[in-house]
Amino acid sequence: MAAGLLGLCLALAAAPQHAVFVPGRHFTLAWVHSIEKVRWEEDYEVSGPPARLLATAARIKGSAAGMEPPPDARLRDGWYHYTPTERSPRRLPLTRSEFTADFELCVNGRCQPMGHWLRSDGKVTEMTACERAASR
Repeated sequence: MAAGLLGLCLALAAAPQHAVFVPGRHFTLAWVHSIEKVRWEEDYEVSGPPARLLATAARIKGSAAGMEPPPDARLRDGWYHYTPTERSPRRLPLTRSEFTADFELCVNGRCQPMGHWLRSDGKVTEMTACERAASR
């Protein structure tokens, strides 16, 4: 039996049956804090089967009130680099508001708003690792 394609599944929490598949094994999830305007980036790998997420690295572009980098972070080229404490999340719930910029999802070095793959309903989008059957 052939292995499927690994990637991310994006689904609105209110309609999980309509998940969108984004193929790939390496992703960066990025966003800008709505108040402090500080960019955050988290790198993930998808491994498997079975498909699972692995948080490999994270960065914060500077710091601001209430957004201090973790104690193990190291400042390099204006970014605080650190290893996420939650290394293998089962799912990532992402609150997407119409009042803030959308998350960016970077695939193969190309970053696009998450809305490129899945429109927001202004509530929670769940991001999980998943596997899709390979096309014949």
